[in-house]
Amino acid sequence: MSKKECVAMLLAGGQGSRLGVLTSNVAKPAVSFGGKFRIIDFPLSNCTNSGIDTVGVLTQYRPYLLHSYIGTGEAWNLDERDGGVSILPPFATQTGGSWYAGTADAVTQNLGYLEQNDPEYVLILSGDQLYRMDYHDMLQCHKDNNADLTVAVMPVPWEEASRFGIMNCDEDGRILEFVEKPKEPKSNLASMGIYIFTADLLIKTLEEDAVDPNSTHDFGGDVIPKLLAQGKRLFTYKFEGFWRDVGTISSYLETSMDLLGPEPAFDIYTNEFPIMSNSSTRPPAFYGENAEVEDCLIDNGAQIFGKVTRSILAHDVFIGEGAVVEQAILLPGARVEAGAKVVNAILGDKVVVEAGATLGSLDADTATVGNGDVVRKGE
Repeated sequence: MSKKECVAMLLAGGQGSRLGVLTSNVAKPAVSFGGKFRIIDFPLSNCTNSGIDTVGVLTQYRPYLLHSYIGTGEAWNLDERDGGVSILPPFATQTGGSWYAGTADAVTQNLGYLEQNDPEYVLILSGDQLYRMDYHDMLQCHKDNNADLTVAVMPVPWEEASRFGIMNCDEDGRILEFVEKPKEPKSNLASMGIYIFTADLLIKTLEEDAVDPNSTHDFGGDVIPKLLAQGKRLFTYKFEGFWRDVGTISSYLETSMDLLGPEPAFDIYTNEFPIMSNSSTRPPAFYGENAEVEDCLIDNGAQIFGKVTRSILAHDVFIGEGAVVEQAILLPGARVEAGAKVVNAILGDKVVVEAGATLGSLDADTATVGNGDVVRKGE
């Protein structure tokens, strides 16, 4: 196998428990998004569009759907023999085995994959973020600074800063201080959880971290502070585009709505840096003679006979005659029967809202129904 300049390690094992019923049966990166996509489509597409053709996907929680969805990587042009995409779940050896204990431990358990590909640089990614980034630009920034580690950053609202790794930098972007989820942040410059390491340093650091009894084996909590204390060259790469971590039901709904409108905050139609997907090939969407649709994204296989406004419908969704769907997200195979009303809600895969039933309100929190459940009239 030829030496690679940069290999990506995509952390995709998260449960995403704050998404509730949406992740009861699937890992967070496998959750449907935007009608035809899954969340993991975004970082995989970024890799392809950035010229990174070797990607290790580290899975753990309920991985079956994610494994089958990624397959050979063909949908993202990541099916090359010399590289491509590789699924990397936890595994056992003669000396035992365990689940990934943290983000750093996940990579540590797969150092053999890195050593096999022998890259100069390693890109660490999260599988549950929505954004469009040219990693080549970030890599060039890393080289220009002769950095040991480069962290992608962007300013966040001050009231949210305590949710992130926060750093202070000098005028050249060199990191002077890094604190993971501080109670009283001194800055609002937040880590996006996207890192580029010089490979030799990363491997050495992870080997040391693995035997440190005081470590939680986390990049933000352990590895970065340790490198900073050692005086290594840590720099930031400032990102100014659209980026969301859809960690809650409310953020999932809000980010989905960002795809709508004549000038959406995130444009999925652009041919520059396209978002690729391995979604099912289905017949075109069908609109009945009484169908009304406004400001929506509707995937193939959907059948619309009622009224749908400001909503996102995945493939094979059915909206019956006289039904009303407003500000809602319907995942694959969901059905809203005749005369039913769904407002400010998220319906999981194959949910059925029976005829005449009502779900949700614009004046209440987002209603969420888990995969395969049934909403009956009068409930």
